[in-house]
Amino acid sequence: MYVQFFGLQQAPFSIAPDPRYLFMSERHREALAHLLYGVAGGGGFVLLSGEIGAGKTTICRCFLEQVPAGCQVAYIFNPRLTAHELLQSVCEEFGIAVPAPVAGGEASAKACIAALNAHLLAAHAQGRHSVLIIDEAQNLAPEVLEQLRLLTNLETHERKLLQIMLIGQPELRSMLAGPGLEQLAQRVIARYHLGPLSAGETAAYLAHRLAVAGRHGASPFDAAALRRIQQISGGLPRRINLLADRALLGAFAEGRAQVGRRIVDQAAREVFDAAPAGSVRAAWATAAGLVLLAGLFWAAWWAWPIAAPAALTVGSASSAGSAGSAASAPAIVTRLPLPPASGPDGAAAAAAAPAAAAPASSAAPADGGTDTAAALQTLAGWPHEAATGWRELAGLWGVPAPLPGAADPCRALRAQALRCLRNSSITLAQLRQMDRPGLLALQLGDGPPRWVRLQALGADSAQLAHAGQTVSLPLAEFSRLWRGDFATLWRPPPAYVDTLQAGASGPAVDALAQALASALRLPPPAPGQVLAGALAARLASFQVAHSLRPDGMAGPTTFMQLNRSTGVTEPRLAPVER
Repeated sequence: MYVQFFGLQQAPFSIAPDPRYLFMSERHREALAHLLYGVAGGGGFVLLSGEIGAGKTTICRCFLEQVPAGCQVAYIFNPRLTAHELLQSVCEEFGIAVPAPVAGGEASAKACIAALNAHLLAAHAQGRHSVLIIDEAQNLAPEVLEQLRLLTNLETHERKLLQIMLIGQPELRSMLAGPGLEQLAQRVIARYHLGPLSAGETAAYLAHRLAVAGRHGASPFDAAALRRIQQISGGLPRRINLLADRALLGAFAEGRAQVGRRIVDQAAREVFDAAPAGSVRAAWATAAGLVLLAGLFWAAWWAWPIAAPAALTVGSASSAGSAGSAASAPAIVTRLPLPPASGPDGAAAAAAAPAAAAPASSAAPADGGTDTAAALQTLAGWPHEAATGWRELAGLWGVPAPLPGAADPCRALRAQALRCLRNSSITLAQLRQMDRPGLLALQLGDGPPRWVRLQALGADSAQLAHAGQTVSLPLAEFSRLWRGDFATLWRPPPAYVDTLQAGASGPAVDALAQALASALRLPPPAPGQVLAGALAARLASFQVAHSLRPDGMAGPTTFMQLNRSTGVTEPRLAPVER
């Protein structure tokens, strides 16, 4: 009903687990990584728990879309079964025909286990992995859990034949910690509890879903509404969806283009069945009548002059879906022209900058907001050239800066074992994921862009720096000025020449194998690794878990995320100053 009113192509807050809308917070990436690790974990149990509505089923759906080749999966979504019924269901999911020992009777548990063992042995002989996923596992009876434990006894001399993943609510952890299930608990090789989203992640989650649904302007939720949604929902995605959907409907009913705290509070009363405020509820009671008169409403609405707010860009309608779904996360491409060492106004502009620039930092009003006008005035005084930015980036890495006037700073920095990564279509979400300072091109009016250094990126503001000065911009204003250009530095592994392709070997591949083992908490690999087989599978799993394209190739962004995951000391974005 409100889709066209808010400039959307579809409803953004459905509670159906649509993978296109998957928002990969740090917690969700870690949860997915645990499931992917379980595929090659050598048997036993993997446990994923979380509150109702935390996103467990959505993560599971994403995992199913990313199951590596050669892996067969049985999925049980209704675990209210007896031990015998569970065995039959597992056989059915794996496509195993179990002959009934008595005409017209059910197959015995012994026959089911024998058939399952034969099937798993045949799959193992063909190099395939077998995974059993049980959703809502907190509903499993103790005797069924014991039967599952016995299934992990199916093994060869080298490995167990069946990997079992239990997905359930927090009480599942309590069940496994209780008496009588100690043996099963000891076979859990990986466990993860999916917690709620933080306030910043909730705001990013809402912006992500709106972008996937086609929203190009600023978020319809103001700052107070975002804080209230976080408080009421507790950061649980399903509750966020229910509340945001009803809040948009309420704003539509009142003809308001923006959602404030009052509308969110009333939405909470409606959707969570709390006692409503009488005066506000009376206003909302007109919503049904307005919907019935939708034709007349739209005829009038299209005639209203509604000013478009500044854009808050998390990704375009097409790219946001890809960025949010690990299945199709776009690879970061390198087609950005090198930021010039000196712009058209050259050194003269740089020399004039101190006199023309505003105070070093934008003023912060008493209410904690950002003086956007002062920040823009400061930015307008900064020169167009990028040489200062390159020198500052080099300083952060502790290496000699490129000489002033260097035609190609990247070539000069290569001598210091650093590489440039340049991109002309990066998204805000990818900036957060990379978590490193870099140069941004901001378009202030006509003329060439201004290259500034990204110093910090918060939930609602970006801090920019140049020649000792800093300014803070609200994300909406920042996104209006920034068109996706970004350049940064990274340090490749030894002997790295170019992106590591399938079948590659050498010191760079050994370094990749070592980093993956550290990130996945595996034993150190032997030297002489080849990017194939198990190593390629681990690489693809890591890429999926970190929202990278799972192409099995290791380039700059993969090594950046490996360094971040393994705690390598590198320049990072600074904490946002409050």
